[in-house]
Amino acid sequence: MTTDSPQALRAANRRGVLAMAGGMASFVANDTLVKYVSQSLPSSELIFLRGVFASLLLLAVAHAMGATRQLRSLADRRVVVRALLDSFATVTYLTSLFHLPIANATAINMATPLFITLFAVVAFRERVGAGRWLAIATGFTGVLLVVQPTGAAFNAYALLCLGGTLLHASRDLMTRLIDRRIPSILITFSTALSVTLLAAIWGIFQPWQAPTWQHVGLLAAASVFLSGGYFLLTVSMRAGEMSLIAPFRYTGLLFAVVLGYLVWGDVPNALAWAGVALLVTAGLYILHGGRRPAPEPQAEAVS
Repeated sequence: MTTDSPQALRAANRRGVLAMAGGMASFVANDTLVKYVSQSLPSSELIFLRGVFASLLLLAVAHAMGATRQLRSLADRRVVVRALLDSFATVTYLTSLFHLPIANATAINMATPLFITLFAVVAFRERVGAGRWLAIATGFTGVLLVVQPTGAAFNAYALLCLGGTLLHASRDLMTRLIDRRIPSILITFSTALSVTLLAAIWGIFQPWQAPTWQHVGLLAAASVFLSGGYFLLTVSMRAGEMSLIAPFRYTGLLFAVVLGYLVWGDVPNALAWAGVALLVTAGLYILHGGRRPAPEPQAEAVS
């Protein structure tokens, strides 16, 4: 479906923003579980096991939705390219996450909205005003204030994390180019399957360690959050304006702050609270104050 009125565009943007926020909450929960398991299981093994659970879950959901009748669409060139981009992005980011403080990895990964907005301007001719650019930069400043990464911890893995960020942005660009008739749940399944296969190949070069039932339970739970995050992210990138929706990735950091307090009792310091305020302010401006005067037909109904 295309948007042919300002009202339709605003509705598509709302769907995209809600999907993005929900997806980021899911990814934060997934990252927390995966980082915990990574302390005692090889990275390739945990990504593979989590991927198996996620692939089976998504296949079951796709079948229940009647989408498996279109399984042939998994061979679509753009679906394949997107799945490959996502799988390499996932492995690259998680590898860096296991060797970096989570604050540093989060700060680097939160640069994704900047790249996506740039892609939206170049590839889709979206008109992004100075106000929205300023709001995105303000949000990223808020990210830095919250995570407060240390310069001493930036190393070669930081560059690897930056590479993963670029791959994530490229994946989101490719999501936008996929035929709208292909269900989002199948695109999500293709991603999970691709990540699982890549992890299996990677695992050939790492020793296998017998997982405990605790490992299995935590990775099964992580797969549920991962599947939800994959699906909601796909939906968000297929509707509305990319330059408006992408900055709401920053909500993931807000969820991380809340989770950190609830699980570990971490209380943000004054700088972090200032960063949270900047994030909220930037998000409200982008959602309510940064609309374009005229819409462009780029949205799609949730599939």
